[in-house]
Amino acid sequence: MARTLVIGTAGHIDHGKSALVRALTGTDPDRLKEEQARGITIELGFAHTTAGDVEVALVDVPGHERFVRTMLAGAGGLDAVLLVVAADESVMPQTREHFEICRLLAIPRGLIVITKIDIADPDTIELASLEARELVAGSALEGAPVVAVSARTGAGLDELRQAIAALATATPRLARAGVTRLPIDRAFTVRGFGTVVTGTLVSGEVREGDALVVLPRGDEVRVRGVQVHGRSAPVATAPRRAAINLGGVDLEHVTRGMTLASAGTLAVTRRVDVHLELLAGVRPLRHGERVRVHQGTGEWTGRVSLSAVRARSGDPWSRVEVGAAQVDVPAGGEALARVRLLSPAVLTRGDRLVLRAESPAVTIGGATVIDPEPAAGGIRRTRAAGRLASLTGSAPAAWTSIWLADAGLRGLTAGDLVRRGGLAPAAAAQVLDEMVAAGTAMRSGNRVIDGARATAARAATVDILTTFHREHPEEAGLPREVLRDRIGAGDALEALLETLGSAVAGTDRLALTAHRPLVSGEDARVRLAVDESLQAAGLQPPDLATLAAAAKTQTAVAQKALQALQREGRAQRLDVLWFHAAVLAGLKADVKAMGAGATMDVAAAKARFGVSRKFAIPLLEFLDRERVTRRVGDRRVVI
Repeated sequence: MARTLVIGTAGHIDHGKSALVRALTGTDPDRLKEEQARGITIELGFAHTTAGDVEVALVDVPGHERFVRTMLAGAGGLDAVLLVVAADESVMPQTREHFEICRLLAIPRGLIVITKIDIADPDTIELASLEARELVAGSALEGAPVVAVSARTGAGLDELRQAIAALATATPRLARAGVTRLPIDRAFTVRGFGTVVTGTLVSGEVREGDALVVLPRGDEVRVRGVQVHGRSAPVATAPRRAAINLGGVDLEHVTRGMTLASAGTLAVTRRVDVHLELLAGVRPLRHGERVRVHQGTGEWTGRVSLSAVRARSGDPWSRVEVGAAQVDVPAGGEALARVRLLSPAVLTRGDRLVLRAESPAVTIGGATVIDPEPAAGGIRRTRAAGRLASLTGSAPAAWTSIWLADAGLRGLTAGDLVRRGGLAPAAAAQVLDEMVAAGTAMRSGNRVIDGARATAARAATVDILTTFHREHPEEAGLPREVLRDRIGAGDALEALLETLGSAVAGTDRLALTAHRPLVSGEDARVRLAVDESLQAAGLQPPDLATLAAAAKTQTAVAQKALQALQREGRAQRLDVLWFHAAVLAGLKADVKAMGAGATMDVAAAKARFGVSRKFAIPLLEFLDRERVTRRVGDRRVVI
């Protein structure tokens, strides 16, 4: 598979970004008539080329300060950046803002491109290079190559192509195997095809026939066609620019800022916990202040609530007390915070956000999502700041354990860690498997429950049953649903009971195994008589009337005794017949002793068990249900 790279321009207006793209690709990224007439970039432009064996998609962004929001829509999915600095003007205000945006987005690599060298002398070019180097010091671009070019004469373009090819790596910046994610930057219709969306595929792949969703609306769509670099393709694999023809959604329901994704892999949220950093030189960010939030191609308005602040990285966190009003993040400082959005955003853990002031609209900082689906409740509670600080850790098991504790007996699925935790499906499953293997969590169906919560629930189960037996000694046990509600177990009750092993028994009613209902007088006599009759009858138990006569009581009283014995696990009903549990246990052991693969039909069962067909049929069906035998035609095979 060919190596691919999605790389974008960044830099001040009129520093030659579009001319550079045009010189590299032969495509004019300024496609609008207004752009061509005014000579400035207003909208995102796209082009493609090859550099060596690398397929390169270029995203050209506007440099004017009025169009920074458009620049942000193009920068979110980049794997690398071309920081463009004109030799004749050097570093300018939008150079700085664009660079800070790339740093806040954690774009890991790129090049510094000094343009317009055909109109500058060597000293001026050297000065521009030095100032650019000074700008990127301490960032991911600190050691980036500096390439001097002229889009007009072609000088330096071959060297630039080689440097671009060298940026391509095996792993895209935002890759999550098995998770399709394409932030939409354009949507339009094509006659005869319908709705088409374009964007940078930052994760996963898209192929014809795929079922995906458009978020945040959640519209289910079918991929009708895929184009990469203007050509139809069977599949697009990240990182790539792609155009996707969608069936199942009208154009009016798709806009820039939405995301095409695999179902269930991204959180749709209006509340997000973040680790926030403020740029140096900006005014402090107040608690409760409204900000513009940018991620991918989307933009939202949100209000920031501060939980803890610190003046610089590495300092201890200072928790914000409940009720504190005049609290802010200082310039260059950091915060653990919650951002409440006015409209739904599509996010997951690890996403990088860019924050801009509401007015004037300038970039003030960035944030990393540490929890896109936090539980409701105040973030200034005593333990909240410590919890948020723990969520900033990089080890998935560490923050997963926090979410497991929060979830209680509801637990989490691997899908939760994909959607909320930003993990690939295989990685999410591995994290939970390792926690179960380490004993810090337990399984309940497709969910995993915090081990400490499970231990507490098991102890509560024993305590509740002990108290119930003491207060109601005559009862066989506590109704299962009552116990489920008291410990808040939900679907986890069965898994919890399994881990208790033989300590708890029962079906509709649950009891400690050692518990024996307190019976006396006539009830005790009848129950004992019925129990003895069933044991003595073996595999040919009498009917209810015969049992009642043997116990010298009425049939209704004998029926009540049978039900009590069933709750105690001493009797079992098969169709209309009642058998003693010990007799059925002996039957299972006898048949298993025949050995796996042994067979018998009804006639053989009648002979082996010494019973008539009336008893043989329900007993064989019982063995099937208990997975002792499997029916094959008219015969049973011992499993």
